[in-house]
Parts: sequence; structure tokens; C-alpha cells
Amino acid sequence: MLVHDRRGAGPPLVLIHGIGARRGAWDPVAERLAGDRETFAIDLPGFGDSPSLPLSGELPIGAYVDAVERFFADVGLERPHVAGNSMGGGIALELARRGAVASATALSPVGFWNQAESVWSRAVLRASRLGAKHAGGLLRRVVASAPGRVVALGVFYGRPAALDAAVAREDLRMLGAAPAFDRTLGPLGRYRFADGAALDGVPVTIGWGARDRLLLYPSQPRRARAALPRARHVVLERCGHLPMHDDPDQVAALLRVASARGA
Repeated sequence: MLVHDRRGAGPPLVLIHGIGARRGAWDPVAERLAGDRETFAIDLPGFGDSPSLPLSGELPIGAYVDAVERFFADVGLERPHVAGNSMGGGIALELARRGAVASATALSPVGFWNQAESVWSRAVLRASRLGAKHAGGLLRRVVASAPGRVVALGVFYGRPAALDAAVAREDLRMLGAAPAFDRTLGPLGRYRFADGAALDGVPVTIGWGARDRLLLYPSQPRRARAALPRARHVVLERCGHLPMHDDPDQVAALLRVASARGA
């Protein structure tokens, strides 16, 4: 079973992080939802504290979709609401394609990039991974200060100076240690979202940080709107690629509305 944090009471909502991240990325949002949603923040296989998948070679996004669907069965969830960020957003949309969820919310999801944008995103992620893996001690000292967080994390956060230093240090440690990262990055870069009409039976919400410098705003949100014209599309002001820490109140409010649509 995937390692997870279970909080709150109400309609179940599964929270899925992106590549190199961990379930703690959702902590500020889950705390705000505890009064009216039962949240399950998961560590994907090979990230955070969850063991890797027992597969050799590259790990396509479909392998993670399968793993999350197995998690639903493991904890007794039948078509829960789901929300994901980045790679987790792509997983959420693919779960909606399968009809496995009551609603899907994707925050800055992968799959709407062109070739040049995919190359840029993978290069940034690879550089961040190498830094966390081989110069993690130095980076953890750098992010102890607000100016250091701006320099080191500005591509991921809209307001990196406001990020808690302890959170930044733990994120870097987990990024450097993630055993599934290298086997996932290549297939992830080749993933393209297709056939949005197949999701028409599930309420879908797309949220995009207006300061997203990894999955570039506004070009990729435009493609998402074209691919999913029936979805609800929302701009998250003052937020970067990881809006859960930039503005957890805004994200929690979005998830309440999005999951209510699929009730």
C-alpha cells in the first residue's frame, strides 16, 4: 500500500504530488480541508516514503495511474474525488479518463507542453535533482534564508521567500533521495494529453499558477482549454508551479468547489 496521510471527515479526496515531490506538499491544503473533506495525501511509488514499483526499465505515467487505482481498492475508496499537481495532475486526468473518480482537479498538469517546453521542463527538473542529490547539503544551507529560497526555488514557487525553510530543506532531501525519479523523467517528457472528450462524464477542473515558470503560463493553459473545453479553468493568482504552499487558502477553496461538482 502507498504511504499516505489521512485527515479530516467528509467526502474522500485523494491528493497526488508531482515528480520528485512528496505527500507533504499538500499539508497546508489538507489542514484547511479537514473540516469538510476526508483527504488522503499519498506518496507515489518511489517517492517520499513509498517503495518503488516492482518493475524494471522506464516508468510511464500509466504505471502510476495503475498504482493509484490499486490504492483506492486498498483503502476501500470507490470513485473518490482526486486532485493532483504537475505529474499528479496528469495522473488525475487519466484516472478521470478511466471513470475511476467522481471528479478530477489538475493543478498545472503535465501533458500540454510542446517539444521545446518539455525539453525546458525536464532540464530544470534534472538540474534540480542533480543539485539535491550531489550538493544537497549546500542547497539546504542556501534555502535557510529568504533570498536563498528565491534563487534556488523561484522556478517552482510564485512566492518562494514565504516558504518555510524547514519545508524547503525536507523537499530537497526527498528530491535527492527519490529512487524512481530518473526512470520517470524521460517517459513523463514524452507524455501528451489526448482525447479530452473521453473525460466528459467526469467533472474536471484545471487550475494554473499565473507565475508558473516550469510549465509555462500562459501557453500551456491555452492548450488545456482547447483540449478540455467543458472543464472549468481557473487562474491561480500569485501562485507558481506548486500553488499548495504559495496560497493554500485559494487552493483549498478551489478543491471544495471542484469536488462539490462531482458530488
